[in-house]
Amino acid sequence: MKLLQDKVVIVTGGTRGIGKGIVEKMAEQGAKVAFTFSSSETKARELEAEITGKYDTLVKGYKSDAADFNAANELVEQILSDFGTVNVLVNNAGITKDNLLMRMSEDQWDDVINVNLKSVFNMTKACLRTFLKNRDGSIINMSSVVGVGGNAGQANYAASKAGILGFTKSVAKELGSRNVRCNAIAPGFIATEMTGQLDEDVVKGWVDGIPLKRSGTAEDVANLTLFLASDMSSYITGQVISLCGGMSI
Repeated sequence: MKLLQDKVVIVTGGTRGIGKGIVEKMAEQGAKVAFTFSSSETKARELEAEITGKYDTLVKGYKSDAADFNAANELVEQILSDFGTVNVLVNNAGITKDNLLMRMSEDQWDDVINVNLKSVFNMTKACLRTFLKNRDGSIINMSSVVGVGGNAGQANYAASKAGILGFTKSVAKELGSRNVRCNAIAPGFIATEMTGQLDEDVVKGWVDGIPLKRSGTAEDVANLTLFLASDMSSYITGQVISLCGGMSI
């Protein structure tokens, strides 16, 4: 029996990097997966075909802006129509617009807060009625070690990811009595298409400072997401799990 057999999972920001790894891992374990994307229709349809063909389960992409409250509600209504229910929500969508605070514009602040933090509120709120009706659900919010410890040049990103931690703990306390769990993952340095564009010496410097002496992978994050989505973590809620190879010790 697969860990998520016949469960319905929503993954925001699912066409690349960590999100793509999570979509595949959920499908591999028997879930039906709805994922969102913001721009690349072609990439989304390719992912649908790839994952559906590989794991023989329903996988569907939706172009939607999770930072827009009304769009998030419309999205979840459409997913409920297409899939029948929702069991797991993975709030993964995120962006960076790094700058020193003295140079950071209001738009750079607002864009990052809206995409990274407001989207978590929007999507969780949109799924809430279904979770409460089912008396079952797992909400997994993608934070960051930067949300725990901060980072120079990322005040907007750090604030958004720290906000996710407070939100996660509050939601866990509100919904625990209805058997709805809410946890956060705080990844460290994860190798993705985005980090692949960084200078090799910069990457080596970061990796040398990690006790496990390697960067993380999208699969590392997907494996932890799977654990939190499944019944293996049925007594875990309100927690922030660092996935960083020890860099935040």
